[in-house]
Amino acid sequence: MSPLQLIRGLLAYLTIPPLTAAVCLGAIIDVHWFRKSMEKAQIFPRTWGKVLCRIANIRVRVEGQEHLDPAKPYIFIGNHASMADIMSFSGYIDHDYRWIAKKELFAIPIFGAGMRSVDFISIDRSRGREAVKSLNDAAKRIAGGASVILFPEGTRSPDGHLRAFKTGAIMLALKAGVELVPVGFNGTHQVLPKGKVLSRGGDVVLRIGTPISTKDFQAKDKQMLAGILHQKVAELLDECHLPLPAAQDAQQAGQQQTVESSS
Repeated sequence: MSPLQLIRGLLAYLTIPPLTAAVCLGAIIDVHWFRKSMEKAQIFPRTWGKVLCRIANIRVRVEGQEHLDPAKPYIFIGNHASMADIMSFSGYIDHDYRWIAKKELFAIPIFGAGMRSVDFISIDRSRGREAVKSLNDAAKRIAGGASVILFPEGTRSPDGHLRAFKTGAIMLALKAGVELVPVGFNGTHQVLPKGKVLSRGGDVVLRIGTPISTKDFQAKDKQMLAGILHQKVAELLDECHLPLPAAQDAQQAGQQQTVESSS
């Protein structure tokens, strides 16, 4: 890493807390006292993502936005290789959408109020009745017109390769009943790998695929749908992000199990 990039990476890292606080306060004030529009307030998280990318020297290009209908809600399904996924998607995707966050984050002063002001969706990740209720509530919000992005791998990939998809996110997609849009995050692992806090800078490409209808899938098909989405996301990835054989085998095994149990 060059000395200049080291400075930019450090500056971006140090900028996150004050920028996040400023964006949250701006959203709270705007929604409660000025424009009073959650849709217009999406400029705040977009500004957050774009500013951090520019400071960190992360150059973002988006391909495939022509596949999206601005009037439709979608669930975006992507690989998760880096915190830069969140920064780049927040800053450079024009479609109106919301983030889903665990309910504990909404209890953080200023941050939680800011997320509520921009209409982020809370979900309970514990087990039991409350978790089921929060999943159903989130599905209703999405079906009612709130697009969201989900990372079915469940956590960031430590090596940048696409890993097997878990079915929790797929169940939410089936409950919501809206079209699913595969997204390939390319280059984010290279600019900010898991476990690192300073950006290395570089080019990031977000590839948006063709929407997939869920109307022919039921809950029993969740593994099959997970496999289809896994393949569609893989098709949008550069070679360095493609799944390793073990992850590919695990995804295909789950899909095959679903086919056998339904036959």
